[in-house]
Amino acid sequence: MKVLILGGGVIGRTIAEALKGEFDIVIIEKDELRAKSLVESGFQVVHGDFSYTATLLKAQIDKADLVIITTMHVPTIKKTIRVIRSNNSSIPILTLLPDDVTKEEIESQIREEFETDVKIDYAISPRKAISKVVIDMVEMFGERKNANLLARKLQELKQKGDSMLIVMHDNPDPDSMASASALKAMAQNFGLKAEIVYGGVISHHENRALVNILGFDIRRVSKGSYEIKRHPAIALVDCQPNGNLTILEDDDLEKIQIIIDHHQILQSLKEKLPQDAFVDIRSEANSTSSILAEYFKALNLPLNETLSTGLFYGIYIDTKKFSKLSYIDLKAIEFLAQKVNYELLDKIEHPDISTETAEILAKAILNRRIYKNVVISNVGFITNRDAIAESADFLLRLEGITTVLVFGIVDDRIEISARTRDVRVNIGKVLKEAFGEIGSGGGHAQSGGARISLGIFKLAKDKSSLLRLVEEAITEKFLEALGVKES
Repeated sequence: MKVLILGGGVIGRTIAEALKGEFDIVIIEKDELRAKSLVESGFQVVHGDFSYTATLLKAQIDKADLVIITTMHVPTIKKTIRVIRSNNSSIPILTLLPDDVTKEEIESQIREEFETDVKIDYAISPRKAISKVVIDMVEMFGERKNANLLARKLQELKQKGDSMLIVMHDNPDPDSMASASALKAMAQNFGLKAEIVYGGVISHHENRALVNILGFDIRRVSKGSYEIKRHPAIALVDCQPNGNLTILEDDDLEKIQIIIDHHQILQSLKEKLPQDAFVDIRSEANSTSSILAEYFKALNLPLNETLSTGLFYGIYIDTKKFSKLSYIDLKAIEFLAQKVNYELLDKIEHPDISTETAEILAKAILNRRIYKNVVISNVGFITNRDAIAESADFLLRLEGITTVLVFGIVDDRIEISARTRDVRVNIGKVLKEAFGEIGSGGGHAQSGGARISLGIFKLAKDKSSLLRLVEEAITEKFLEALGVKES
């Protein structure tokens, strides 16, 4: 993929260094000394003014796949875009823009000044880019805060004793068992011996299979038993002292040092607990497994295949087969997806998701791109075409999303499936408009599909380049037909 970077200043050079080695980079730079310095650093440089046709032709604008404009000078940006479009009408243009100028305003000004219609494919505002980085860092800090507090608590418990009892509710489900097993692994990382117990019955055949196949070490105990009394500290996972937890006596509550749960906090809970207890109860999460996965990620602790599989399954069950996902759950799935043993999931008699479908669903979650209320996801090279439709059905359940498109490469063709719950959209017509000329597309008002031969993309040098080219083309055509502008 050939990329032209217009401007070799600080921003242009930084972008070029980041892309160097992966793409064919050409920098256009007007300043002679700066151009010479770039050449000495190993870059391919065209010396000249990038707002002139001769310079762009010298840089082979006709053979480029992407142009990046790095200047923030609006008159130069407008002139350059007009010249680019005069020489290559279809090449994607990515430009930086001052914070007080929009892409639409630039397009309108070019139309008025030069009496020609142009399209800017992508525009980046430094303020928005910085805001996104800050938001990401704040979210990361939030994830690490609770994990660090828990780590501190485990270190404190190790100094006071060598063991901890982890208690689940009386009839533990996959979320409870996986979360408890994950906390046990964390405790062991800090030198604590931990035992997992419950007081009722594990009756569901899938729950029993989960314990046997994943080898979870859990024990049934009775109220007042020695197994409870002998531990100096107690942790409650996916439960609180209420009607579903009957094996603890009043004096046991004084030993509770950790509570991790996703159910609403009980009003009288704080009165029953030691003041220094670690409490992480997040009703915005739909599974406790998601919270435990967050701890492992934040603390960079080793997470083996068995635990990853258990946590993934716990999230699946407690989110009603991924139909009710919060931001915390989604981040956990992203973290766990590549660590899961899908054959083990299949052996647990996963009711709806086959091994390959689960893998493709994980890819759909990981690779999703959101444009306002639209999700587009690339699941890559696959063999199960039906899983694309299942992934589209699932992604449509995400909160705030009204339209979904999922695509993958099957043999020598691109398979596409789309769904919508927006009454203003006829997805069948959208697919026909978007892909009818280069393949086939159609369907009903709320669901549809499309198929495109890979023939037009076979010039890509490798699979990675092929996927990028396909994603760019599919995304652009679909959003254009849908009437949604990329941001």
